[in-house]
Amino acid sequence: MVAHAMHDARDPWWVISSAAVALHGVVPITVADVDLVTSVEDARRVMARLGVGPAKESASLMFRSTVFGQWKAPPLMVEIMAGFHVATSAGWTEVLPRTRVPIGVEEATIYVPRRDELAEMLRLFGRPKDDERIRLLTTQP
Repeated sequence: MVAHAMHDARDPWWVISSAAVALHGVVPITVADVDLVTSVEDARRVMARLGVGPAKESASLMFRSTVFGQWKAPPLMVEIMAGFHVATSAGWTEVLPRTRVPIGVEEATIYVPRRDELAEMLRLFGRPKDDERIRLLTTQP
């Protein structure tokens, strides 16, 4: 559903966090939602087409986005984020992947950051569940 929703994206987009770890084939991993990072323009366009309004606030005070919406129609909620930042000891740090790995899912293509970049991103998040994801991501082929 994410690949279909993003079919006309004009800018690069990625699935990140636990869903990206799972798409890299890491097991066992729990995926509660799908985190989608895209450009502000694409986020606004896709959200309007899907009928997703902007969320009032992020689920966590350690994250913020210029555009943030929660698409609840898919089996797993998709959090659409543009201008995504994480609070770090150095202040607000933008999270925008540099690498883009295509992964086939059914008859669609989903893009995720490369494993090493995904691990860097999870380190920025710094939560215990992210530490476990990093461990699994870096110890499995």
